[in-house]
Amino acid sequence: MESIQLLNTAIIKSKEKKITQSFEERLSKVCNSPVIEILNKSISQYAEAQKISRDQAALQVIESIRELDSIWSDYVVMEGIDRLKNLLRNPH
Repeated sequence: MESIQLLNTAIIKSKEKKITQSFEERLSKVCNSPVIEILNKSISQYAEAQKISRDQAALQVIESIRELDSIWSDYVVMEGIDRLKNLLRNPH
């Protein structure tokens, strides 16, 4: 049980290291990136093409990206579960 607590603590600490930068610095860096500039233009074009507000267009873009991320996360988890099942069925 002590080993599990040790591993859990190590996992949490390793995640903490990834978020040491200030949120303001990270947000500023992303907001000023060329990718965001392109997304902004795309959202404007999409809003115009669909005859919706930029707010609605941005929301639809974000929802679509989140759905894609969710689908791929689910797929990767299912692939991992499937591989684990195969390993447990056929240990070498």
